[in-house]
Amino acid sequence: MKLRYLVLVAALAAPVSLMAQAPAPAEPESPWSGSVTLGYLATSGNTETSTLNTGFGVAYTKGNWEHGFDASAINATENDVKTAESYSADWRSERNFTDQDFMFGRLSWRKNLFSAYNTQFSQTVGYGRRIIDSDKHKLNGEIGAGARQSETQNGLSENDTIFRGGMYYAWHFAETAKFSQDLTVEAGELNTYVESVTALSAQLLGDLALVASYTVKYNSDVPPTTEKSDTYTAISLEYMF
Repeated sequence: MKLRYLVLVAALAAPVSLMAQAPAPAEPESPWSGSVTLGYLATSGNTETSTLNTGFGVAYTKGNWEHGFDASAINATENDVKTAESYSADWRSERNFTDQDFMFGRLSWRKNLFSAYNTQFSQTVGYGRRIIDSDKHKLNGEIGAGARQSETQNGLSENDTIFRGGMYYAWHFAETAKFSQDLTVEAGELNTYVESVTALSAQLLGDLALVASYTVKYNSDVPPTTEKSDTYTAISLEYMF
């Protein structure tokens, strides 16, 4: 009787033991990803300055489609006088046809109170290719066309047909460090806009990273007393999710 009881208990306990030892099924990878950045610098003494830069980005990938939204803001003052204020927002949608080729659509909005143009809003579509796609190096190229509506600081409106080109490079030179260089050109008959963003990021802890960046924004057609280029140097904390 005791032997029969022990055999019955072992038979009932075996499946439970196997279930406890079996690894839990892996959770499906989320189609959502994103990042939040924040940088602030303040000085006091003979000159009082403060600079604030913030950014937010989110992407959604499902099948052959990828959608993304990015927004940023920069604000700087010196001795209580505002010296820089700019905002930007971008929406992009990509449709993959092969592992290397895709079509894209982009909406780009920019506002800069210290530039020749108060606002610029462009809509472009075109073709993109993943020229290099390895673990360490990634290089994407894009070419397309569309339209742009601009408003100068004097309140004049400009409508332009534009051609768009872009090159986006990333180099993961260490397990926790990355260098990136993005270059975008919007060329039109009335004005050519160029934006270059150079960045170096290093992972600090988990999903938190330190990012140093240098941004150049250039407009070819500006009034005589206005600089063609605006540059921004920033050191920020970035949280990726």
